[in-house]
Amino acid sequence: MKFLLMFAGIKGVTRDLPPAHYLFNIESFSLLVNTGLEKYESHAFEVGGYNWRLSLYPNGNKKSNGFGFISLYLQIEGTENLPRTWEVNASFRFFVLDQIRDKYLTIEEDDGAIKRFYNMKTEWGNAQLLPLHHFNDASNGYLVDDCCTFGVEIFVIKQTGKLERLSMTKDPPNNTITFTLQNYSKSYSDFYTSDAQTIGDSNWKLKVYPRGIGSRKNIALSVYLELVEARSFPPKRQVYAQYKLRVKDRYNSNNNRENTASNWFTAESFNWGYPYFMSLLDLQDKSKDYIWNDTLIVEAEIIIVSKVKLFL
Repeated sequence: MKFLLMFAGIKGVTRDLPPAHYLFNIESFSLLVNTGLEKYESHAFEVGGYNWRLSLYPNGNKKSNGFGFISLYLQIEGTENLPRTWEVNASFRFFVLDQIRDKYLTIEEDDGAIKRFYNMKTEWGNAQLLPLHHFNDASNGYLVDDCCTFGVEIFVIKQTGKLERLSMTKDPPNNTITFTLQNYSKSYSDFYTSDAQTIGDSNWKLKVYPRGIGSRKNIALSVYLELVEARSFPPKRQVYAQYKLRVKDRYNSNNNRENTASNWFTAESFNWGYPYFMSLLDLQDKSKDYIWNDTLIVEAEIIIVSKVKLFL
């Protein structure tokens, strides 16, 4: 592929592939020119649910400063069957076949502007597509044996009405999960979970290992925050949370044991936390009040949470 800067605001690129949508071949181009025809309109063709035509000015569109050029336009057809306030937005590029090198010169506005077709503007194009002296020079390959080929690709921009909104909410309502483990000294299960609680638009729960997990078993208290629905998330779905995990001191909040973390929760990583939240020696120290009346209180406070809303 080779890039060529044609004129201000117009760019040209050569490529091997023909246009995806329409080719327009002309034999005996000079005879067409000699007829004095101002413009020739191709047959209609369908792209993106709409009908279109190519409109060629072999002697240039003199009304739009096209004298001395090939002028080529794309026009939409059959608009009488569209709603009264119809509007079609599309981008497009024109093609000219280089028959010597068997490549296509593609021509479009260098900013890739999307054009609005509507009742007052049913045609867009280039009055100065190619200079006639350049086009007529057989060594350039565009007009060979009095034959030439033009083409077009059209990309219709259709509004689907779909919208995804991601919001990051700080201090969402009802953002603290409290789990109370009574009869701590008689708790024999490996772990306990709180009831699920809705924070943001997600459901969360605490998972507490009173005597640790894995290599921290019988050494530390392990605490995790879990996003309940994350196990069934599709690929790439994720929810962010910044949170605090804490073990409460029954009488003195200044002595609460607290850790702050932030993570993206996914199907593969649906819970995050600390296998070593605090040592069991510290937790069970009778001079402290982490366990009072054989009761342990663990909390998760979600500080920031992401929320996604889909409008379909």
